[in-house]
Amino acid sequence: MAPNINPTLPLLLLLLLFTLHLSSVSAWKKEEFRTCNQTPFCKRARSRKPHSSSLFATDVAILDGALTANLRQPPPESPDQDQIKPLLFTLSVNQNGVVRVKIDEDPSLDPPKKRFEVPDVVLPEFESTKLWLQRFQTETVDGDSGPSSVVYVADGYEAVLRHNPFEVYVREKQGKRRVLSLNSHGLFDFEQLRVKQEGDDWEERFKGHTDVRPYGPQSISFDVSFFDADFVYGIPEHASSFALRPTRGPGVDDSEPYRLFNLDVFEYIHDSPFGLYGSIPFMLGHGKARGTSGFFWLNAAEMQIDVLGSGWDAESGILLPESGGRIDTLWMSEAGIVDTFFFIGPGPKDVVRQYTSVTGTPAMPQLFSTAYHQCRWNYRDEEDVENVDSKFDEHDIPYDVLWLDIEHTDGKRYFTWDRVLFPNPEQMQNKLAAKGRHMVTIVDPHIKRDESFHLHKEATSKGYYVKDATGKDYDGWCWPGSSSYPDMLNPEIRSWWSEKFSLKNYVGSTPWLYIWNDMNEPSVFNGPEVTMPRDALHYGGVEHRELHNAYGYYFHMATSDGLVKRGDGKDRPFVLSRAFFSGSQRYGAVWTGDNTADWDQLRVSVPMILTLGLTGMTFSGADVGGFFGNPETELLVRWYQLGAYYPFFRAHAHHDTKRREPWLFGERNTELMRDAIHTRYALLPYFYTLFREANTSGVPVMRPLWMEFPSDKATFSNDEAFMVGNSLLVQGIYTEQVKHASVYLPGGQSWYDLRTGIIYKGGTAHKLEVSEETIPAFQRAGTIIPRKDRYRRSSTQMANDPYTLVIALNGSHAAEGELYIDDGKSFEFKQGAYIHRHFVFSDGKLTSSSLAEIELGPLWLRRGKSAPVLTIRRPNVPVADDWTIKIL
Repeated sequence: MAPNINPTLPLLLLLLLFTLHLSSVSAWKKEEFRTCNQTPFCKRARSRKPHSSSLFATDVAILDGALTANLRQPPPESPDQDQIKPLLFTLSVNQNGVVRVKIDEDPSLDPPKKRFEVPDVVLPEFESTKLWLQRFQTETVDGDSGPSSVVYVADGYEAVLRHNPFEVYVREKQGKRRVLSLNSHGLFDFEQLRVKQEGDDWEERFKGHTDVRPYGPQSISFDVSFFDADFVYGIPEHASSFALRPTRGPGVDDSEPYRLFNLDVFEYIHDSPFGLYGSIPFMLGHGKARGTSGFFWLNAAEMQIDVLGSGWDAESGILLPESGGRIDTLWMSEAGIVDTFFFIGPGPKDVVRQYTSVTGTPAMPQLFSTAYHQCRWNYRDEEDVENVDSKFDEHDIPYDVLWLDIEHTDGKRYFTWDRVLFPNPEQMQNKLAAKGRHMVTIVDPHIKRDESFHLHKEATSKGYYVKDATGKDYDGWCWPGSSSYPDMLNPEIRSWWSEKFSLKNYVGSTPWLYIWNDMNEPSVFNGPEVTMPRDALHYGGVEHRELHNAYGYYFHMATSDGLVKRGDGKDRPFVLSRAFFSGSQRYGAVWTGDNTADWDQLRVSVPMILTLGLTGMTFSGADVGGFFGNPETELLVRWYQLGAYYPFFRAHAHHDTKRREPWLFGERNTELMRDAIHTRYALLPYFYTLFREANTSGVPVMRPLWMEFPSDKATFSNDEAFMVGNSLLVQGIYTEQVKHASVYLPGGQSWYDLRTGIIYKGGTAHKLEVSEETIPAFQRAGTIIPRKDRYRRSSTQMANDPYTLVIALNGSHAAEGELYIDDGKSFEFKQGAYIHRHFVFSDGKLTSSSLAEIELGPLWLRRGKSAPVLTIRRPNVPVADDWTIKIL
């Protein structure tokens, strides 16, 4: 099937032939949030000593294609001690090197309730990739007196269940070198649900809030080791370095663990393990000796994770097999079950593919959403919207999306309009659409408790709200005042919510309107830690503590489904969400939340976005300019220059800040910000091709250097620079009035300065002069990048413009690259309606061939006047055809 695009677009070929004043609702107050010592399950887990677990495996068997066992403990030494009931252990293997380990209470032993398993995150198709184990082998490992059970994982890899002491790990078959292990240090603990007895005091109190904890302590903790790893990465969201620093161990200052607990954090600080708006409990280890491995715990309760510094266990007496390096970690969660996934790699892209085979690859975005977005809390009224829109045209600055925050609504009632300020919302949207532009409005999960509000009345009558611990509709405080929250765990309620986005139900909306989900952690201003109480009740009697980190995920899912339904399943949705969880990548974009206009926040945006991409959330960005505060002009310009390379490129600001549209800072600064935005628009074909790569493989658009150069140790902790795809290297300028910057260019090939074409040697650091015009950006030798060099008002108006190929030759005078094209908006690409070209320059010839089944079909060329550049103008080459250009 051919896409609805023009296959005869001319192709321009450019050949490079040489090798605050801060004012906010509430600033971040550390004392409003719990530390590990104020969180009993975390404090208990951290206090355990290595080897404290006495679990051993019995009754090992193959059942339903998986290795199963009972995990038991020795009888209690004292009659006063509780007898721990056996736990059920299951190890299954899936294709492509994925091992899944589940540990849960035995339902046949009548626990007080079923522990929560997070639904609708693992892809249904993942289950179909299960390898049905037929047998296991036994062998003695590490000098044990008893056997261990060994099963096949993939060519060259095995999984081992060590019976006594209990341990599970994946190893290389040849040499038996370990890759990943669980409970190597004997820190496993599983607090079982109990029936409350007289005298039991299970309540927890914090800042005037009481959590009744009706089932008592139910936390789980265990250690995980990454072998042959130099660093570990992942587990967003934190404003911290990309390579995770140790939080415990010799020479490590007292530190909190990395916290995963979705929270509404105003003006978060940088360089902190404090949890922010989203949680993805997925960690990767990477090292030069072996490569990459990954570990994912599917658990939506609060989680705390320690990265243990070298020597933390020196007094434990535990000796693990020697390897080139090992990083130990301690994982602690308040509730749920053990549902973990081991990813064997061995390359970084392999691990990302393995993870997204479980949770899904990123959705293919609409083309417009990959361009520039202009946002503010709030554009006041329709006149303000029209003025901002016209000013972009007046100053020749393209943009694609204008955003409206909460003040556009009627009294903070979502799906409504303030009819005084926005009397003609459809006309307003249609005016933008006439220029190929779109609008986004905000829809948050808190519903105003107002009996005159139809949405509240319907949700109340249907019983669709989350309940408090007593079974009444939970009533919390947010932007509208008294508010309640739809129970998004319930599929019926998600379906109901999705219907609210129809053009009939969302009065004043048009097909050009898309959605922003904010405050969906969920944020509750008067709740404990500014969120919902842990003992609130959801569908099926699930406590909020068990699913907290996934609430925003389900809200995002329902909103995205609503936009798909609105378009009768034809158009791709665009939904930006602040809260996220594993799998959120299937439903839209995220951003790093309420950052601040300062240089440190510009700097930390890079590791934050790199971490999101590495853990599946490639469509992410940071608020350009900083949400809080008034950025100095140089900072704002540098942020635009860096933000132009974020996967999600949006400027946003708090309502108490000064207006900061790009034309308000003098003609020269307007020119600099315009140039940055133009850079993004020129590179849209490249970005869109990368989004397609992410959609098919999970490999992120914005990548750490070591993803492309996995053996170069100099890249492992470098989070000032990053790759965009495999072809561009970008490094921000993070200090004011800087004159020089040191930029490390990895690899054995050369790099071309993106602005000047100057060639720099790879494998070394370069001290470069810094100008105000741009930040350091380089094209890798041996690559071909597609561009569009005609600037329009919006990406939509660029649809029929010609392409430019920038070809940076390597030492062999060769290069290759790709270009992906579809209609930019529909799902027809899933039926083959796209063009995917592979370009190769070699032996003086440039060849275009198809990477998909596309109809195949002449050209002329002219040598340019510039010595180092050959430009082929107006070749009249159909972009969808196979062809070859020979350079004479």
